[in-house]
This record gives sequence, C-alpha cells and structure tokens, in this order.
Amino acid sequence: MNVINLIEELRNSPIRSTIDSRIKEFDELGKKSDQEIFKELCFCFLTANFSASGGIKIQNDVNDGFLYLSEEELAEKLSSLSHRFPNARAKFIVEARKHKDTIKQTLKNFSDEKTMRNWLAENIKGLGMKESSHFLRNIGYNNVAIIDFHIIDFLSNHGLIEKPKNLNRRKYLEIENILEELAEQTGTSLGELDLYLWYHETGKVLK
Repeated sequence: MNVINLIEELRNSPIRSTIDSRIKEFDELGKKSDQEIFKELCFCFLTANFSASGGIKIQNDVNDGFLYLSEEELAEKLSSLSHRFPNARAKFIVEARKHKDTIKQTLKNFSDEKTMRNWLAENIKGLGMKESSHFLRNIGYNNVAIIDFHIIDFLSNHGLIEKPKNLNRRKYLEIENILEELAEQTGTSLGELDLYLWYHETGKVLK
C-alpha cells in the first residue's frame, strides 16, 4: 500500500473521530489564557528527548506549579516524577516565564506560522524546531510539521527520505516540504497528518 492510500485508509477508519476531536481540543486551548498556553509550552519542553505520555503525566501533576515553583523546587518535582533531565528542563521553564503573560499576543503579531516558529526557536531557550512546532500545533496552529523519530521512521520505511544522521534546520525544512506535499495530497493539515502518522507508528493518539 502506498503512503497516500495508507493515510486515506486511516482517515476513513474509526480513528478519524478521535483525531478530529483532538484537533478541536487544540483549537480550544489556543483560545485560553496566556497562563494555560504557557503550561502547554512547558509540556513541550518536557517531551524533548522524553516520552509524550510521560510529559502528559508530569504536566497533569505539576499543573500551576509551572507558573510559580522556584527552579530548585521544579527540578525536584520533575526528578520525583522520573523526568530524564529535571535540572535542565526546570531551568528552561523558569527562564521562559518572562513570556508567560504575553505569549499569546506575541504570536498574533506574526503573519504566518513558520515565522511564529522561528521566533519561538530563536527567543525561547530550550525550544528547537520540533518543540516549537509541537507547541504551535497543540494551541491550534496546524501548518507546521512536528518531525520526531516516529515521523522520520515512517518516511524512511516508506522510501520517502533517507534517515538523516542529524536533524539540522536545513534537513528539518526539507522533510517538512515532503510532509507538506503529503498533507496537500491527502487533504489534511500538517497538524492532522502528524496525528495520523503518529497513530500508525505507535497505535496511540496523544498530543
């Protein structure tokens, strides 16, 4: 089965209702307060080199603590919840708090989502292209690609790319172009496509 047929088969399966519901949840989150949006940013910090399911568990446990815990307190909390990099993530989150009351308006100042992503990656320490894209998708911006090893494995296994030795900015954008073509051919946004491909690779729909 080719990739287009595979995606279309998934879109015609029961998983579509779950994915449609998740996209609506992301849209709703994007309408919430800066503080709620900042907590989602913290989730995206946590998932870097860690699992999405582990990040969700920690996000639910820490919750408002992302807004006020000291760096030491947050690091201890993350460590107790078995995060792999508690000190580094606590440092990034505390440093990012200077944006917690303004991030929503800041993003609205930009005309397109790739410009938003560039600003995030360049101005919030600890966010790369993938984490910035993940954050944007989770608050309702669906036109950037979240390229993690699951997506790379999918594309590589279907002969669409050679697995890169490292994912620098140039390579990220090259792979994003391929995903944009897939999204256009299947009538999905990049945010939706990511959920379908992630489901195909893991059997899960998370965020």
